[in-house]
Amino acid sequence: MIFRKYGPAIAWAMFILILTGIPGYQIPKIPTFLEWLSPDKIVHVVMFGILSYLALYGYRQQYLKSLHRSFIVLVVILLSVFYGLVTELLQLYVFTGRNGNVYDFMANAIGAITGGVAYFLQHAKNKV
Repeated sequence: MIFRKYGPAIAWAMFILILTGIPGYQIPKIPTFLEWLSPDKIVHVVMFGILSYLALYGYRQQYLKSLHRSFIVLVVILLSVFYGLVTELLQLYVFTGRNGNVYDFMANAIGAITGGVAYFLQHAKNKV
Protein backbone atom coordinates (compact mmCIF):
# COMPACT_ATOMS: atom_id res chain seq x y z
CA MET A 1 0.00 0.00 0.00
CA ILE A 2 2.75 2.44 0.86
CA PHE A 3 4.44 1.74 -2.47
CA ARG A 4 1.30 2.79 -4.32
CA LYS A 5 1.41 6.20 -2.67
CA TYR A 6 5.14 6.74 -2.68
CA GLY A 7 6.12 4.49 -5.58
CA PRO A 8 6.81 7.30 -8.05
CA ALA A 9 8.92 9.22 -5.51
CA ILE A 10 10.84 6.09 -4.47
CA ALA A 11 11.39 5.10 -8.10
CA TRP A 12 12.60 8.62 -8.92
CA ALA A 13 14.97 8.61 -5.92
CA MET A 14 16.43 5.30 -7.13
CA PHE A 15 16.76 6.75 -10.65
CA ILE A 16 18.69 9.70 -9.20
CA LEU A 17 20.94 7.33 -7.23
CA ILE A 18 21.68 5.30 -10.36
CA LEU A 19 22.41 8.42 -12.43
CA THR A 20 24.70 9.86 -9.79
CA GLY A 21 26.58 6.56 -9.55
CA ILE A 22 27.39 6.25 -13.24
CA PRO A 23 31.03 7.16 -13.94
CA GLY A 24 31.15 10.65 -15.34
CA TYR A 25 34.35 10.77 -17.36
CA GLN A 26 32.60 12.54 -20.24
CA ILE A 27 30.71 15.08 -18.12
CA PRO A 28 32.30 18.52 -18.47
CA LYS A 29 33.77 20.04 -15.32
CA ILE A 30 32.21 23.28 -14.09
CA PRO A 31 34.76 25.40 -12.21
CA THR A 32 32.46 27.98 -10.51
CA PHE A 33 28.87 28.30 -9.42
CA LEU A 34 28.50 31.40 -11.60
CA GLU A 35 28.42 29.01 -14.52
CA TRP A 36 25.60 27.08 -12.87
CA LEU A 37 23.24 27.52 -15.81
CA SER A 38 25.19 24.79 -17.54
CA PRO A 39 23.19 21.72 -18.56
CA ASP A 40 24.67 19.82 -15.60
CA LYS A 41 23.24 22.23 -13.01
CA ILE A 42 19.89 22.43 -14.77
CA VAL A 43 19.66 18.63 -14.66
CA HIS A 44 20.30 18.72 -10.89
CA VAL A 45 17.59 21.35 -10.37
CA VAL A 46 15.07 19.41 -12.44
CA MET A 47 15.85 16.02 -10.85
CA PHE A 48 15.44 17.26 -7.30
CA GLY A 49 12.45 19.43 -8.13
CA ILE A 50 10.70 16.36 -9.48
CA LEU A 51 11.74 14.39 -6.38
CA SER A 52 10.16 16.92 -3.99
CA TYR A 53 7.03 17.19 -6.10
CA LEU A 54 6.58 13.41 -6.35
CA ALA A 55 7.17 12.94 -2.63
CA LEU A 56 4.49 15.49 -1.83
CA TYR A 57 2.21 13.94 -4.42
CA GLY A 58 2.59 10.59 -2.65
CA TYR A 59 1.74 12.30 0.61
CA ARG A 60 -1.27 14.04 -0.90
CA GLN A 61 -3.99 12.29 1.14
CA GLN A 62 -2.42 13.33 4.41
CA TYR A 63 -1.43 16.68 2.94
CA LEU A 64 -4.96 17.55 1.88
CA LYS A 65 -6.40 16.70 5.29
CA SER A 66 -3.64 18.36 7.29
CA LEU A 67 -3.86 21.75 8.88
CA HIS A 68 -0.08 21.87 8.89
CA ARG A 69 0.50 21.79 5.14
CA SER A 70 3.45 24.15 5.22
CA PHE A 71 5.16 21.93 7.83
CA ILE A 72 4.69 18.86 5.61
CA VAL A 73 6.12 20.74 2.63
CA LEU A 74 9.08 21.89 4.72
CA VAL A 75 9.83 18.35 5.91
CA VAL A 76 9.68 16.96 2.36
CA ILE A 77 11.92 19.75 1.07
CA LEU A 78 14.45 19.14 3.85
CA LEU A 79 14.44 15.40 3.14
CA SER A 80 14.99 16.07 -0.57
CA VAL A 81 17.83 18.48 0.21
CA PHE A 82 19.36 15.89 2.53
CA TYR A 83 19.09 13.27 -0.22
CA GLY A 84 20.87 15.71 -2.54
CA LEU A 85 23.66 16.00 0.03
CA VAL A 86 23.89 12.22 0.35
CA THR A 87 24.19 11.76 -3.43
CA GLU A 88 26.99 14.33 -3.57
CA LEU A 89 28.83 12.65 -0.70
CA LEU A 90 28.43 9.28 -2.41
CA GLN A 91 29.88 10.77 -5.59
CA LEU A 92 32.78 12.23 -3.65
CA TYR A 93 33.68 9.21 -1.51
CA VAL A 94 32.06 6.05 -2.92
CA PHE A 95 31.22 6.13 -6.63
CA THR A 96 34.13 5.58 -8.99
CA GLY A 97 34.72 8.21 -11.64
CA ARG A 98 32.43 10.77 -10.01
CA ASN A 99 33.16 13.93 -8.09
CA GLY A 100 30.61 15.47 -5.79
CA ASN A 101 30.83 19.19 -5.19
CA VAL A 102 29.12 21.98 -3.33
CA TYR A 103 27.78 23.58 -6.52
CA ASP A 104 25.91 20.43 -7.47
CA PHE A 105 24.54 20.27 -3.93
CA MET A 106 23.37 23.88 -4.22
CA ALA A 107 21.58 23.04 -7.48
CA ASN A 108 20.02 19.98 -5.78
CA ALA A 109 18.77 22.18 -2.94
CA ILE A 110 17.37 24.80 -5.33
CA GLY A 111 15.53 22.06 -7.21
CA ALA A 112 14.14 20.51 -4.01
CA ILE A 113 12.88 23.89 -2.83
CA THR A 114 11.39 24.72 -6.24
CA GLY A 115 9.53 21.41 -6.47
CA GLY A 116 8.14 21.72 -2.95
CA VAL A 117 7.06 25.31 -3.42
CA ALA A 118 5.47 24.50 -6.80
CA TYR A 119 3.44 21.70 -5.22
CA PHE A 120 2.43 23.88 -2.27
CA LEU A 121 1.32 26.75 -4.50
CA GLN A 122 -0.57 24.44 -6.83
CA HIS A 123 -2.53 22.86 -4.02
CA ALA A 124 -2.98 26.02 -1.98
CA LYS A 125 -4.53 27.61 -5.06
CA ASN A 126 -6.78 24.65 -5.95
CA LYS A 127 -7.57 23.71 -2.34
CA VAL A 128 -7.76 20.12 -3.57
